[in-house]
Amino acid sequence: MERLLVLARHGQSEWNLKNLFTGWRDPGLTDRGVEEARMAGRGLKRAGYGFDVAFTSELVRAQRTCTLILEEMGLSGIEIVRAQALNERDYGDLSGLNKDEARAKWGAEQVRIWRRSYDVPPPGGESLKDTAARVLPYYIETILPQVMTGKRVLVAAHGNSLRALVMVLDHLDKATIASLEIATGVPLVYHLNADTRVASKAVLAHDDDAGR
Repeated sequence: MERLLVLARHGQSEWNLKNLFTGWRDPGLTDRGVEEARMAGRGLKRAGYGFDVAFTSELVRAQRTCTLILEEMGLSGIEIVRAQALNERDYGDLSGLNKDEARAKWGAEQVRIWRRSYDVPPPGGESLKDTAARVLPYYIETILPQVMTGKRVLVAAHGNSLRALVMVLDHLDKATIASLEIATGVPLVYHLNADTRVASKAVLAHDDDAGR
C-alpha cells in the first residue's frame, strides 16, 4: 500500500510579490505563481506520482494551485475537497500591510516574534499554535484516514497551515519550526508507515526546463 501524502504550498501570489501580509485575504497568483504550480505538476507527473483525491483551502491562490497541478498531471477529474481548516494563518491587524512598513511601525523584533514564534499571535490574528489547532484535527479526522486506506492524497495549501502539519509529521520542536520556510510551488512528498508515522520524505525541487 502506497500511503502517499503530498503537500504543496501555493505558487507566488500577488501579495507575496508585493511583500504584504496576506493571511485570509484572497489575492490571486502571479504569472510566476502559475508557472510554479505548473512546474510542480510536471515534476510530480515525471516522478511517476498520481492522486486519487486532493484537499485545498477556501482561498483562491491555493485552489488555483491545486487545479494547475492536477491539470499538468492529467488528473482534472479527481475529487477536490475545500476546507477552511486549511486556510493560511490569519494575520489579523497585519493583513494587507507591507512587511517593511510593519517593522517601521512596531519594530523589527516584534514583527519577527509575531511572524516566527510558535504561540504569540499578531493583534487580532492567529499564532502558529492557533493555526495548528484547526489544521491538525482536520488532518487526523479527514485527510489521514484517506491516506491510510491507500488513497494517494494531494494537499495544496499555505505556508503556515503546512508548517503546522510539517511540524508534527517531521517531529520538529518550536525552535526549529521558527526557522522553517516552505517554498512556493515545491511539493513535499511523504510516504507513511502503517502506524501513520513517516516512512520517507522527499522535496521535489523545481526543474525550470522540464516540460518546455
